[in-house]
Amino acid sequence: MFKHFHPYEPFIKQDTKTLIMGTLPPPRFCEKDFKLDDVDFCYGSKDNLLWKLFEKLFDTKLSYNTSQAAVIQRKELLIQHKIGICDIVESCYREKIDASDIGMCEPIVFRDILGLIEKFKTLETIIFMGGLCKNSPEYFLKKILKANSISYQHISKKEHYFYFDNRKIKTINVTSPSNAANRAIGANQLYKKNKLKNKSYSTFDFRIEEYRKVLVN
Repeated sequence: MFKHFHPYEPFIKQDTKTLIMGTLPPPRFCEKDFKLDDVDFCYGSKDNLLWKLFEKLFDTKLSYNTSQAAVIQRKELLIQHKIGICDIVESCYREKIDASDIGMCEPIVFRDILGLIEKFKTLETIIFMGGLCKNSPEYFLKKILKANSISYQHISKKEHYFYFDNRKIKTINVTSPSNAANRAIGANQLYKKNKLKNKSYSTFDFRIEEYRKVLVN
């Protein structure tokens, strides 16, 4: 069994309003075994589209390498837009060395998400990176809330809320920035409709429209 741990601390500031939440980066990040164009930070895999999406959403240009300068660029961008990153899993075990959520094995150790919400009073929204399936970030948060007798209330299929620390925290589930989600986007009816109208419409365009609604004020 391989122990998969999160190599990065949560990135949250005192005025952070929106929290991006996934599970774990690829196992190679634990070993600092980087590929060309990887970035030594959250969502830094060259195969992950989050920072490419941010470039488009916030009209900026980022470097893609393992330098500290590339990390600082991303931290400054997050601070500017009051966005934080705190993946929900601290560590797990795996039989197969990959980054799939479904492949995580017990014991799975969670981060103290409720403690962080209590500490950072400006947090308003959690954005889940990925759908609601077993071992997804939303699946795990629901598990944590249930263990603490906190009700998880429905707004829509992808939007919920809960009350904690005398505050209402909204959650929104967006399509994963991983290329592995492209197949699911291809089956989406809205994507198919837009593709019929515009043959150049891409899965990246689909994500841009979705992420813009929840990350750009």
